[in-house]
Amino acid sequence: MRHVTFDLNGAKTRDCDVFLIRCVSHSRALYAARLLQMQGVRTVSSYEALVTCGDKVLTTLALLEHDVPTPRTAITLSEESALESIEEIGYPAVLKPPVGSWGRLMAKINDRQAAEALVEHKMHDARCRSQDATFYIQDYVDKPGRDIRTLVVGDETVCAVYRNSRHWITNTARGGDTSRLPLTPGDDIDRLSRAAAQAVGGEIVAVDILEAPDGSFLVNEVNHTPEFHGAMQATDVNIAEKMVDYVLEVQRTSEVHCTSRQEDL
Repeated sequence: MRHVTFDLNGAKTRDCDVFLIRCVSHSRALYAARLLQMQGVRTVSSYEALVTCGDKVLTTLALLEHDVPTPRTAITLSEESALESIEEIGYPAVLKPPVGSWGRLMAKINDRQAAEALVEHKMHDARCRSQDATFYIQDYVDKPGRDIRTLVVGDETVCAVYRNSRHWITNTARGGDTSRLPLTPGDDIDRLSRAAAQAVGGEIVAVDILEAPDGSFLVNEVNHTPEFHGAMQATDVNIAEKMVDYVLEVQRTSEVHCTSRQEDL
Protein backbone atom coordinates (compact mmCIF):
# COMPACT_ATOMS: atom_id res chain seq x y z
CA MET A 1 0.00 0.00 0.00
CA ARG A 2 2.90 2.38 0.69
CA HIS A 3 3.90 2.31 -2.98
CA VAL A 4 0.42 2.63 -4.50
CA THR A 5 -0.50 5.80 -6.40
CA PHE A 6 -4.10 6.76 -7.15
CA ASP A 7 -4.59 8.96 -10.21
CA LEU A 8 -7.88 10.62 -9.30
CA ASN A 9 -8.52 11.76 -12.87
CA GLY A 10 -7.16 8.69 -14.60
CA ALA A 11 -8.20 5.10 -15.17
CA LYS A 12 -8.82 2.52 -12.46
CA THR A 13 -5.53 1.72 -10.76
CA ARG A 14 -6.48 -1.44 -8.86
CA ASP A 15 -7.37 -4.61 -10.77
CA CYS A 16 -9.02 -6.51 -7.93
CA ASP A 17 -12.47 -7.29 -6.57
CA VAL A 18 -11.91 -7.11 -2.80
CA PHE A 19 -9.25 -5.30 -0.82
CA LEU A 20 -8.43 -6.08 2.82
CA ILE A 21 -7.52 -2.87 4.63
CA ARG A 22 -4.68 -3.58 7.09
CA CYS A 23 -2.91 -0.22 7.30
CA VAL A 24 -1.72 0.62 10.79
CA SER A 25 -1.97 4.31 9.90
CA HIS A 26 -5.57 5.46 10.31
CA SER A 27 -5.30 8.16 7.63
CA ARG A 28 -3.79 5.74 5.10
CA ALA A 29 -6.51 3.18 5.80
CA LEU A 30 -9.21 5.81 5.49
CA TYR A 31 -7.98 7.29 2.24
CA ALA A 32 -7.23 3.89 0.68
CA ALA A 33 -10.73 2.61 1.44
CA ARG A 34 -12.38 5.72 0.03
CA LEU A 35 -10.24 5.73 -3.11
CA LEU A 36 -10.77 2.02 -3.74
CA GLN A 37 -14.52 2.25 -3.19
CA MET A 38 -14.64 5.16 -5.62
CA GLN A 39 -13.19 2.78 -8.22
CA GLY A 40 -15.80 0.13 -7.47
CA VAL A 41 -13.55 -2.09 -5.36
CA ARG A 42 -15.11 -3.73 -2.29
CA THR A 43 -13.07 -3.06 0.85
CA VAL A 44 -13.02 -4.94 4.14
CA SER A 45 -13.89 -3.05 6.22
CA SER A 46 -15.72 -0.23 4.47
CA TYR A 47 -14.72 3.42 4.45
CA GLU A 48 -17.80 4.20 6.54
CA ALA A 49 -16.79 1.68 9.20
CA LEU A 50 -13.25 3.06 9.29
CA VAL A 51 -14.57 6.58 9.80
CA THR A 52 -16.69 5.44 12.74
CA CYS A 53 -14.12 3.21 14.44
CA GLY A 54 -11.30 5.69 13.95
CA ASP A 55 -13.05 8.27 16.13
CA LYS A 56 -14.00 7.39 19.70
CA VAL A 57 -16.82 9.94 19.69
CA LEU A 58 -18.42 8.41 16.59
CA THR A 59 -17.85 4.89 17.91
CA THR A 60 -19.60 5.69 21.19
CA LEU A 61 -22.50 7.30 19.36
CA ALA A 62 -22.90 4.23 17.13
CA LEU A 63 -22.84 1.89 20.13
CA LEU A 64 -25.44 3.94 22.00
CA GLU A 65 -27.67 4.22 18.94
CA HIS A 66 -27.71 0.42 18.75
CA ASP A 67 -28.25 -0.07 22.50
CA VAL A 68 -24.81 -1.59 23.06
CA PRO A 69 -23.76 -0.96 26.69
CA THR A 70 -20.73 1.30 27.02
CA PRO A 71 -19.18 3.31 29.88
CA ARG A 72 -20.78 6.63 30.76
CA THR A 73 -19.24 9.22 28.44
CA ALA A 74 -19.31 12.99 28.10
CA ILE A 75 -18.10 15.07 25.14
CA THR A 76 -17.28 18.72 25.75
CA LEU A 77 -15.76 21.46 23.63
CA SER A 78 -14.41 23.92 26.18
CA GLU A 79 -12.16 23.97 29.23
CA GLU A 80 -14.94 25.07 31.59
CA SER A 81 -17.44 22.44 30.45
CA ALA A 82 -14.73 19.75 30.57
CA LEU A 83 -14.05 20.44 34.23
CA GLU A 84 -17.78 20.50 34.98
CA SER A 85 -18.29 17.17 33.21
CA ILE A 86 -15.40 15.53 35.03
CA GLU A 87 -16.85 16.69 38.35
CA GLU A 88 -20.28 15.39 37.37
CA ILE A 89 -18.95 11.98 36.31
CA GLY A 90 -16.88 11.82 39.46
CA TYR A 91 -13.36 10.74 40.31
CA PRO A 92 -11.61 8.84 39.04
CA ALA A 93 -12.48 9.70 35.45
CA VAL A 94 -10.66 8.96 32.21
CA LEU A 95 -9.65 11.54 29.60
CA LYS A 96 -8.95 10.18 26.12
CA PRO A 97 -8.03 11.70 22.76
CA PRO A 98 -10.93 11.20 20.33
CA VAL A 99 -8.49 9.81 17.77
CA GLY A 100 -5.68 7.51 18.87
CA SER A 101 -4.65 3.92 19.48
CA TRP A 102 -2.45 1.64 21.61
CA GLY A 103 -3.61 3.35 24.81
CA ARG A 104 -1.56 6.47 24.10
CA LEU A 105 -2.31 9.88 25.66
CA MET A 106 -4.99 8.48 27.96
CA ALA A 107 -5.11 9.84 31.49
CA LYS A 108 -6.77 8.68 34.70
CA ILE A 109 -7.92 11.74 36.63
CA ASN A 110 -8.04 11.19 40.38
CA ASP A 111 -8.89 14.66 41.72
CA ARG A 112 -9.70 18.26 40.84
CA GLN A 113 -6.07 19.41 40.71
CA ALA A 114 -5.19 16.69 38.20
CA ALA A 115 -8.26 17.58 36.14
CA GLU A 116 -7.31 21.25 35.98
CA ALA A 117 -3.74 20.45 34.95
CA LEU A 118 -4.69 17.95 32.25
CA VAL A 119 -7.42 20.11 30.77
CA GLU A 120 -5.10 23.13 30.69
CA HIS A 121 -2.38 21.12 28.93
CA LYS A 122 -4.87 19.81 26.38
CA MET A 123 -6.19 23.31 25.66
CA HIS A 124 -2.64 24.63 25.22
CA ASP A 125 -1.80 21.78 22.84
CA ALA A 126 -4.95 22.49 20.81
CA ARG A 127 -4.06 26.18 20.48
CA CYS A 128 -0.53 25.34 19.36
CA ARG A 129 -1.96 23.13 16.61
CA SER A 130 -4.58 25.72 15.66
CA GLN A 131 -7.35 23.23 16.41
CA ASP A 132 -10.28 23.32 18.76
CA ALA A 133 -9.99 20.97 21.72
CA THR A 134 -12.54 18.18 22.06
CA PHE A 135 -12.70 16.47 25.43
CA TYR A 136 -13.73 12.82 25.53
CA ILE A 137 -14.40 11.98 29.17
CA GLN A 138 -15.40 8.56 30.48
CA ASP A 139 -16.34 7.07 33.79
CA TYR A 140 -13.46 4.97 35.15
CA VAL A 141 -14.48 1.31 35.27
CA ASP A 142 -12.71 -0.50 38.11
CA LYS A 143 -11.99 -3.69 36.20
CA PRO A 144 -10.33 -6.74 37.82
CA GLY A 145 -6.79 -6.15 36.53
CA ARG A 146 -7.77 -7.09 33.00
CA ASP A 147 -10.07 -6.40 30.12
CA ILE A 148 -11.43 -8.61 27.34
CA ARG A 149 -10.57 -8.41 23.66
CA THR A 150 -12.59 -10.33 21.12
CA LEU A 151 -12.14 -10.62 17.38
CA VAL A 152 -15.18 -10.59 15.13
CA VAL A 153 -14.89 -11.77 11.53
CA GLY A 154 -18.09 -11.41 9.55
CA ASP A 155 -20.87 -12.54 11.88
CA GLU A 156 -18.63 -14.80 14.00
CA THR A 157 -16.70 -14.06 17.16
CA VAL A 158 -13.66 -16.15 16.36
CA CYS A 159 -11.73 -15.78 19.62
CA ALA A 160 -11.57 -13.99 22.97
CA VAL A 161 -8.66 -13.29 25.30
CA TYR A 162 -8.03 -11.54 28.58
CA ARG A 163 -5.51 -8.68 28.51
CA ASN A 164 -3.89 -8.62 31.92
CA SER A 165 -1.87 -5.86 33.55
CA ARG A 166 -1.16 -4.31 36.94
CA HIS A 167 -1.54 -0.95 35.23
CA TRP A 168 -5.03 0.36 34.56
CA ILE A 169 -4.18 0.46 30.84
CA THR A 170 -4.12 -3.16 29.67
CA ASN A 171 -3.15 -2.75 25.99
CA THR A 172 -0.50 -5.24 24.89
CA ALA A 173 1.31 -2.31 23.25
CA ARG A 174 1.68 -0.92 26.77
CA GLY A 175 2.97 -4.12 28.35
CA GLY A 176 -0.20 -6.10 28.96
CA ASP A 177 -0.10 -9.87 28.47
CA THR A 178 -2.82 -12.14 27.13
CA SER A 179 -4.45 -15.30 28.39
CA ARG A 180 -7.12 -17.50 26.88
CA LEU A 181 -10.79 -16.81 27.53
CA PRO A 182 -13.07 -19.75 26.61
CA LEU A 183 -15.80 -18.59 24.27
CA THR A 184 -19.19 -20.24 23.80
CA PRO A 185 -21.34 -19.25 20.79
CA GLY A 186 -24.37 -17.36 22.03
CA ASP A 187 -22.93 -16.40 25.43
CA ASP A 188 -22.92 -12.81 26.69
CA ILE A 189 -19.46 -11.98 25.36
CA ASP A 190 -20.19 -13.45 21.93
CA ARG A 191 -23.51 -11.62 21.59
CA LEU A 192 -22.07 -8.33 22.82
CA SER A 193 -19.09 -8.59 20.46
CA ARG A 194 -21.24 -9.23 17.42
CA ALA A 195 -23.65 -6.46 18.40
CA ALA A 196 -20.75 -4.00 18.69
CA ALA A 197 -19.36 -5.01 15.28
CA GLN A 198 -22.78 -4.59 13.68
CA ALA A 199 -23.26 -1.21 15.35
CA VAL A 200 -20.15 0.25 13.69
CA GLY A 201 -20.61 -1.63 10.41
CA GLY A 202 -17.31 -3.46 10.80
CA GLU A 203 -16.56 -6.80 9.15
CA ILE A 204 -13.20 -7.61 10.75
CA VAL A 205 -12.90 -5.79 14.06
CA ALA A 206 -11.53 -6.17 17.56
CA VAL A 207 -13.92 -5.36 20.40
CA ASP A 208 -12.60 -4.22 23.77
CA ILE A 209 -14.91 -5.17 26.66
CA LEU A 210 -14.71 -4.10 30.29
CA GLU A 211 -15.96 -6.12 33.24
CA ALA A 212 -17.80 -3.76 35.59
CA PRO A 213 -17.78 -4.36 39.38
CA ASP A 214 -21.46 -5.40 39.24
CA GLY A 215 -20.62 -8.23 36.80
CA SER A 216 -21.97 -6.52 33.69
CA PHE A 217 -20.00 -6.11 30.45
CA LEU A 218 -19.37 -2.76 28.74
CA VAL A 219 -17.97 -2.23 25.25
CA ASN A 220 -15.12 0.25 25.54
CA GLU A 221 -13.83 0.51 21.97
CA VAL A 222 -14.01 -1.15 18.55
CA ASN A 223 -10.82 -1.38 16.49
CA HIS A 224 -11.14 -1.52 12.70
CA THR A 225 -7.60 -2.75 12.01
CA PRO A 226 -7.06 -5.29 14.79
CA GLU A 227 -3.59 -6.49 15.62
CA PHE A 228 -3.62 -10.03 16.93
CA HIS A 229 -0.09 -11.07 17.91
CA GLY A 230 -1.14 -11.19 21.55
CA ALA A 231 -4.25 -13.21 20.80
CA MET A 232 -2.24 -15.69 18.73
CA GLN A 233 -0.11 -16.41 21.79
CA ALA A 234 -3.15 -17.21 23.93
CA THR A 235 -5.42 -19.11 21.56
CA ASP A 236 -5.11 -21.92 19.03
CA VAL A 237 -7.40 -20.17 16.54
CA ASN A 238 -5.71 -19.40 13.22
CA ILE A 239 -6.84 -15.77 13.08
CA ALA A 240 -5.10 -14.90 9.82
CA GLU A 241 -6.76 -17.89 8.12
CA LYS A 242 -10.17 -16.78 9.40
CA MET A 243 -9.61 -13.34 7.89
CA VAL A 244 -8.47 -14.70 4.54
CA ASP A 245 -11.39 -17.14 4.37
CA TYR A 246 -13.82 -14.30 5.00
CA VAL A 247 -12.29 -12.06 2.32
CA LEU A 248 -12.42 -14.95 -0.18
CA GLU A 249 -16.08 -15.53 0.70
CA VAL A 250 -16.78 -11.82 0.11
CA GLN A 251 -15.07 -12.12 -3.27
CA ARG A 252 -17.14 -15.18 -4.23
CA THR A 253 -20.34 -13.44 -3.18
CA SER A 254 -19.39 -10.35 -5.18
CA GLU A 255 -18.73 -12.47 -8.28
CA VAL A 256 -22.14 -14.16 -7.93
CA HIS A 257 -23.90 -10.80 -7.65
CA CYS A 258 -21.98 -9.47 -10.63
CA THR A 259 -22.92 -12.53 -12.74
CA SER A 260 -26.56 -12.19 -11.73
CA ARG A 261 -26.66 -8.54 -12.76
CA GLN A 262 -25.10 -9.34 -16.12
CA GLU A 263 -27.70 -12.08 -16.74
CA ASP A 264 -30.52 -9.69 -15.84
CA LEU A 265 -29.21 -7.25 -18.41
